[in-house]
Order: sequence, then structure tokens, then C-alpha cells
Amino acid sequence: MTKKNILVVDDEEDILELVRYNLNLAGHEVLCAETGEQALDIARSVKQDLIILDLMLPGINGMEVARILKNDKNTCGVPIIMLTAKGEEQDVVTGLELGADDYVTKPFSPKILNARVQAVIRRQEDKEPGNVENVMPGDSRESIVIEDLVIHPGRHKVEIAGKEIELSFTEFQILLFLSKRPGWVFTRYQIVDAVHGDNYPVTERSVDVQIAGLRKKLGKCGRYIETVRGVGYRFKELKSYS
Repeated sequence: MTKKNILVVDDEEDILELVRYNLNLAGHEVLCAETGEQALDIARSVKQDLIILDLMLPGINGMEVARILKNDKNTCGVPIIMLTAKGEEQDVVTGLELGADDYVTKPFSPKILNARVQAVIRRQEDKEPGNVENVMPGDSRESIVIEDLVIHPGRHKVEIAGKEIELSFTEFQILLFLSKRPGWVFTRYQIVDAVHGDNYPVTERSVDVQIAGLRKKLGKCGRYIETVRGVGYRFKELKSYS
């Protein structure tokens, strides 16, 4: 894995130093910011490969920083790990809705944070053109065709009637996971484990949010993802499935 530029945003100097030190040991270049305003200035002026973002910041808070970055065409593709003491369910849901790639609560283990950083970087590299490594275990690189819906696993690409649909990493992996197993019913936590691995900081509510967003983006094809009350979700079995 190549060296990456990582921006760490936190108003606690000891946290900044701890995270910076461990990321430097892992071989990454690290810039630090103590306010939301500083974070936005750095992210807009120096290309970042990843941002580790505290939520409770002076001035512009972390949620607003994430919202601004995700709505800017120059920074919307930069993955964000939220690192914060705010670990309530609604905080996690809101962070994921804004497009956060992971959510780590304080107090935290530097080793676990580094592992999360490496996982996000790997996922980002997997989406780069021409990179076919680290495809989800058991997934074929052949396209999956369901009527007008075409899923390209190796290229992280989805098309409906020939038009490409922009999905987040999580939305794409949920769609891929369910579509490869039509008719099978999976609980929310089975879906989380399949997409992100064990111990991912997510709740049942946030899975519902991801599914709702995915259905909306899929339009008429959103009907393929069925809710099984009291259990979870499944991908509808279709005769034309190939």
C-alpha cells in the first residue's frame, strides 16, 4: 500500500499528536487542523487521500465540515473517518448519511484506528480504474444483469438502461451482496458484516438508511430489494435474472 496524504482534524492537541504519530509510523504524510475552518482550507488547497474528522470542533462543527466537503466536486471523493466522543445511534446514522466511510468513537485504540484507515484506503484503491484486486471474496468479476440493471463488480459500476448510477461504496457493496444471492433473506447485521466486516460501528437504523438511499438511486429497479418484516432484506428472484 502506497503512502497517503491524511488530514487529521481535532481540537485536542494530544489526540492530534497521538494520531499523527501512529499514522507517520505507518508511512503516511499527515497534516493537522484544530478547527473546521482550518480543515476546509487545507482540504481545498492540498489534495488529501483521507480525512479523519472530529465532530465537536470550535466554529464550524465536524458534521458541517463533512457536509461541505461532500458537496464540493473537488473534495466529494475524499473518504472521511469520523473520530468522536459522540457515539449515540443518531450521531452514527447522521455521519453515515453525510457520506462518512467509517465512524470510530473515543476513547479508541490507535491500532484499531490504523486498521480502519488501511481498510478505507484499500476500498478507495479498489475503486480506481484498472484495479481488480481485493474484490469481495467469492464475487465474480462478470457482470450481473437483472432486466435493465447491470452491475459490474470489478469496476464498481452500476447501470440502468445504459445510464450509469452513482453509488457510494457501501450502497454498491450492499447491492452486490444481495443481488448475488437472489431470494435469500439477510438480517441487517449479516449485511453489515458482509460489507464491512465484524465490529463495524453501525446500527439497524443506519442499514435502513443505506437501503432507502440505494432504492431511491435505483429508481424503478429499487423494487428488486424487498423488505422482509421482522428479519431484514432480500433481492427479489426474477425469471430474467442472468
